[in-house]
Amino acid sequence: MRAWDIQASYTSNMKTILRFGLFVFLLLVVAVLVVQVLASRAIDDLLEQAATQQRPLQRWHDSWTELEGGDAFQAMTGGSMLDDENRVPVIFVGNNWQGTITVISLEDYRKLGVIDGIPDKLERLREIDSKFFYRLMFFAIRMAVGEGHDQYVDDMYSSIDGRLLVVSRPSFADVVAINTRTGEIAWRFPVDGRRADHMALSPDGRFVAVSASTADKVHVIEVDTGREHASFPTGDSPHENVYSKDGKHLFHASIGNVFSPLDLAGGGLLKGNRVFQVVNTADYSVELAFDIREKLDAAGLEDLSPAIRPMAHTDDEKNFYFQLSFLHGLVEYDLPNDSITRVIELPKVTTLPRTSYVNDSAHHGLAISGDNRKLCVAGTMDDYVAIVDRETEAYELLPDLGEKPYWAVTSKSGDHCYISWSETDTMSVIDFESATEVVRIDVGDHPQRIREGYLISPVSNP
Repeated sequence: MRAWDIQASYTSNMKTILRFGLFVFLLLVVAVLVVQVLASRAIDDLLEQAATQQRPLQRWHDSWTELEGGDAFQAMTGGSMLDDENRVPVIFVGNNWQGTITVISLEDYRKLGVIDGIPDKLERLREIDSKFFYRLMFFAIRMAVGEGHDQYVDDMYSSIDGRLLVVSRPSFADVVAINTRTGEIAWRFPVDGRRADHMALSPDGRFVAVSASTADKVHVIEVDTGREHASFPTGDSPHENVYSKDGKHLFHASIGNVFSPLDLAGGGLLKGNRVFQVVNTADYSVELAFDIREKLDAAGLEDLSPAIRPMAHTDDEKNFYFQLSFLHGLVEYDLPNDSITRVIELPKVTTLPRTSYVNDSAHHGLAISGDNRKLCVAGTMDDYVAIVDRETEAYELLPDLGEKPYWAVTSKSGDHCYISWSETDTMSVIDFESATEVVRIDVGDHPQRIREGYLISPVSNP
């Protein structure tokens, strides 16, 4: 081929590449503009609704007797106001899409009322509406991980004295402390990036660790003041946080980009950097970090995703149990020996393709009994709860209690497992020993996280 032919071919190829690049760029610009228009319309609708709502929405401010279970609460408190020395142990259920927290008596499982998790909704929406990038991310959260809904309450913990309820709010990209007496916000901590996710409360109650999903870091916040105590870098999309029993370590897992459409067996490159970390809480330095991919491969489990979802561990912190994206079951990890020791498989009931799994979660919710004998598994896409014997791997399934269980946590007594049914807006109390449902309670729209804590009375007398 002559030189001028080579040059002509090169020029033609470059023009083709440039045209294709320009076409892709224009498509992206159009897509961003379309999303902006949709986001602006959505926020305008929300602003109109929020402007007519009176907040906070705590239902017990007017009269205890108007509440279902109000008489029980008065009996528990002697018919009088609680004071700082007279805390009531309760269960908090975060209703993510509704932006509320249902409060349930730990004594008899009656509903005591509802705390408004977004009393500042109008102010936050105005802030989001004022910035191009904020609008874009707000709408992206709704359409991706939010399944078409805004995410207002992901996680919550009460302070030890019951005066504050600390709430992570994904769509508002912050953590707030709500005064349980007044329903007003005591402090607000905007996270880095544009989404707040799972939290963990330190055993001494002084700090909450919150995952900043889009910033790839975890903030450690003082419960009393809302000031940042520390932070540490993570993998892509930081997710689960669990403190050790003595509070000296924080166990963290990053799940990668669960909104990515590439649902390959190994996850695919676009799933991002997924790591498990052991963090020393003396200075929040990372003592151990690894991609569990190498552990799975060493155990001959090349077909499993390395994205760790909820986790649980034994009291001695030697054996960890991980749910993984797309896995109907869990894996056991031996921390001292740094190896995957077994897979516990559970029945796959769903017939949906894995692309329809909620944020890649086949199962999302895992808890361990107080005696370390049994595991409680939320079979999210399979619509069951499984109680699994750790030693024998024998399991009992509890189907037909609800749809899309999305969280499991052990009661402080260690005897029960709390399950949220995100699709049917209920929560169940499951007895570990008998593998039976003790009670089922109606809560709010799309319950997720459940936590035990304490409540101090609202501001008014019954």
